[in-house]
Amino acid sequence: MNRTARLYWLVEELRAAAPRPLTVAALAARCEVSTRTVQRDLQTLMETGVPVRTVTGRGGGWSIDPGMTLPPARFTADEAAALTVALAGVGAGAPYAGAARMAAQKIAASITGPASTAARELAARIVTLPSPGDRGVRSAVESALSANTALRLSYLDAGGRASVRVVEPAGLLTAEGRWYLIAWCRTRRAGRGFRLDRIATAQPLAEQAEPRDLAALLRGSAATSAVRPATLDALAPAP
Repeated sequence: MNRTARLYWLVEELRAAAPRPLTVAALAARCEVSTRTVQRDLQTLMETGVPVRTVTGRGGGWSIDPGMTLPPARFTADEAAALTVALAGVGAGAPYAGAARMAAQKIAASITGPASTAARELAARIVTLPSPGDRGVRSAVESALSANTALRLSYLDAGGRASVRVVEPAGLLTAEGRWYLIAWCRTRRAGRGFRLDRIATAQPLAEQAEPRDLAALLRGSAATSAVRPATLDALAPAP
């Protein structure tokens, strides 16, 4: 993430943990940057008037004014359980897995009462087998989707054949626990799906991609019937 996004992220992390302080080392590990970078960013926040402060001594670190914290979220026990299961299903190789982990921390900090108890009890009963996930590939795909830029992929197909493709991302498809990047392939001059765990490398290009309609690229493929998950209806653009 760029510096502006990181500064916002730091504020949200401190808000989620407040009034408990967080160490620079813990913040750096979560954000995947150096401790020096985090220390410099926190100093910048302080100098610009954000109510962050250092807490010295054992158990110390950086904290933010509790007045900046999120209000408790009024989830029912069933809603909290649903969120727990959904977040548990975001594997390391899934797009935005790092952001999902951060979101889970904020949600956990804001849930109170019986819902919090239900979520924590269920979380203690969920396990997963680690799945491989190339952080570099995932980050490149996320950036290309957000900025609408082209990507150069080194890809292995189902038969193990390697190829290099320049693609214009249109969206993401999830099916049977796997994630696919749906894109216009300049090499094939057609829409194609690329399984994320088969992308060996992904290099962002300084080229804007043409706007591509996801449904149009899926038309005529095995995923023609794909629809937006009902759980995302609330996030859909207003008509």
